[in-house]
Amino acid sequence: MRDDVTDLAGEAQGPPTPAPSPRERILRAALDLVADSGGSPVSTRQITERAGVTAPTLYHHFGDKDGLMGAVVARGFEEFMGREGSIERSESPIHDIKGLWDVHVEFGVTHEQLYVLMFGAGTGLRPAVVVEAERLLERELSRLAVAGQLAVPPGEAARAVLASNIGVTLMLIAESSETPAAAEARVKALVASPLSTQTRNAVLRSVLIDPSIVDTPHAGASAGGDGQPSYVAAAIALNATLQSSHPDQLSGTEMKLFLEWLHRLSTTPAAAPDRPLDPEQTG
Repeated sequence: MRDDVTDLAGEAQGPPTPAPSPRERILRAALDLVADSGGSPVSTRQITERAGVTAPTLYHHFGDKDGLMGAVVARGFEEFMGREGSIERSESPIHDIKGLWDVHVEFGVTHEQLYVLMFGAGTGLRPAVVVEAERLLERELSRLAVAGQLAVPPGEAARAVLASNIGVTLMLIAESSETPAAAEARVKALVASPLSTQTRNAVLRSVLIDPSIVDTPHAGASAGGDGQPSYVAAAIALNATLQSSHPDQLSGTEMKLFLEWLHRLSTTPAAAPDRPLDPEQTG
């Protein structure tokens, strides 16, 4: 007896796709309604009617509406991270970071209401998403740090870049008035808009030892330009290298102390000049 199913044309078909679970139907309904809401609140009644379930079923799977919205944000963040992770990395960290910025903007302007729910203020859901987005960006910025091109620690740079990225995306969403029919052209125009590219380049220049690499991303950058003490870039680079490689030559206590010293050096004010060590201070 054949296990597969044969259609009327005689072609073998695989097993039928299982129907989505009630939980998945509720989540998909919420995602669709948020996308079509135009910024208006979505009610649990709308969601249950769209999903074809009762309110107790929604509460059973998500606890309450906030729990459901948290699941919506989590699903949106999965797609967001998938897009960010799909970028093919090159040998130029700054080139890749610019690409991450553009993908971030593109996601926002193609998922406007979901993006506002994820990154807009006052949702109560924003902090965890922001933390994860910062970590993703920090990993890329650490490549610049290891290369001696970052003027501030990767974590600080990630916060500055992400805050600007979110702000620009929210502004583009607020100012966008194009019709869905022009969606593809609209998205391309918004990603390449002067507001996005100029802000992106400005914030990147502000965290680099050599701001010129923003315009020439495949060029190298030497430490110590624009009045920045050379040991600051070296400390940032060594800190990033140690944290990514986890060498075993130092004990946990020694590593913690060494990283603390490097952190102090890497947060030296930019205006501090290079100067020889005072022998009396070295003991």
